[in-house]
Amino acid sequence: MDATPKFVRYQATQLDERGIYDGIFGLANRLARNGQLNAEDYQWLQDANAWYDDTYADPNLIDPTVYDRTHNPHAQAWFKISATHLLARVPGYLNLLDRYGMPWEELRSSAPGHVLYEDDVQVVVDPHR
Repeated sequence: MDATPKFVRYQATQLDERGIYDGIFGLANRLARNGQLNAEDYQWLQDANAWYDDTYADPNLIDPTVYDRTHNPHAQAWFKISATHLLARVPGYLNLLDRYGMPWEELRSSAPGHVLYEDDVQVVVDPHR
């Protein structure tokens, strides 16, 4: 069995109120929603989010049940290691989180959980617990 990591995820170090580890997009967007970002960082986040929205598919638009908290309460997205064009922009989010004191961690896995959705750049899984 090949144990070489094929997937990477950046997420919170603490469970949120729903009992999940928010990913970096969720963490950054929470800072924006809570009005914690300065104007320059807010604009950067809007632009960065727009780039990601234009660059790869939102699994929820393809399969509305994938993130349905009733059916998949712990669903989480992982980038494929091969999605280098997407991963190249992740450090901007990590730097933003660091500047605002939002702790995060990087996880790598060859099998992060039961696959709920997959495309050429990502998987959404029900993680192993």
